[in-house]
Amino acid sequence: MLKLGCQMAFNEHTSPEYIAAAAAMVENLGYHSFWVPEHVLFFPEYESKYPYTEDGRLQGDPRSLLDPLTALTFVAANTNRIRLGTGICLVPQRNPVYTAKQVADLDYLSGGRVDFGIGIGWLKEEFAALGIPWADRAGRTEECIGVMKTLWCDEISRYQGKYFAFEAAYQNPKPVQHPHPPLIFGGESVAALKRVATLGQGWFTYNVTPESLSQGINTLRPLLQEQGRELSDISIFVTPNRQHINRESIQHLESLGAEQVILPLFANNTDKLEGKATRYLELTQ
Repeated sequence: MLKLGCQMAFNEHTSPEYIAAAAAMVENLGYHSFWVPEHVLFFPEYESKYPYTEDGRLQGDPRSLLDPLTALTFVAANTNRIRLGTGICLVPQRNPVYTAKQVADLDYLSGGRVDFGIGIGWLKEEFAALGIPWADRAGRTEECIGVMKTLWCDEISRYQGKYFAFEAAYQNPKPVQHPHPPLIFGGESVAALKRVATLGQGWFTYNVTPESLSQGINTLRPLLQEQGRELSDISIFVTPNRQHINRESIQHLESLGAEQVILPLFANNTDKLEGKATRYLELTQ
């Protein structure tokens, strides 16, 4: 059965009371998961091209977001069941030792509810401001995963790589989920799908249509087979293109293999939010 998740974005205009009420509301309505995006900086002018709009610009002139792991910890404290997803965490911009700690602590405090959504980023200006090289962010991401896995899984962790290295060390508590929270990789490029096939337990594809999902699966399947895996070994999370947020398209996405549809829930008060969330539920029933 298709599962329904929501994505919300919070900033300094979103009160803690609203976040708590929104999280409790969607959980009570029966939503399966709650996803929060990441950017630490926005820019009035930028040359980077956002991959999900025709003009390459972010919609709505955003200027701030709450950190996703901080926001999800607050959501966890105000819910009991709903899964908590980073959608998407920009892993190569982060120190993996610290990120491993944050993810493990969130999984521990939430009783094992984390879905760790991972992306390599698109906003070159953000990397520059953080002092992180843009050119090999994919390789950096793979090392970050290696660092985090040893910290999550090994009693005594150590790592030696191109970007990160440390000697024998402890990091606790470990995640509740074993061996670690699911790694859900975002992106639609062949390189992104290779990361899904080699490292992931899931694929998160955004702004999707039935046609683009079918194409992506046709690319992903042989990549999985090269790793001795099948499509059934991963979970597919989809956020449909706005023109495809309807019952027919969502049913088509499910028939192609989507396990969970993540729909954007943006509203400026809880009444509007509840109305939109209820309408979305009807699309999957």
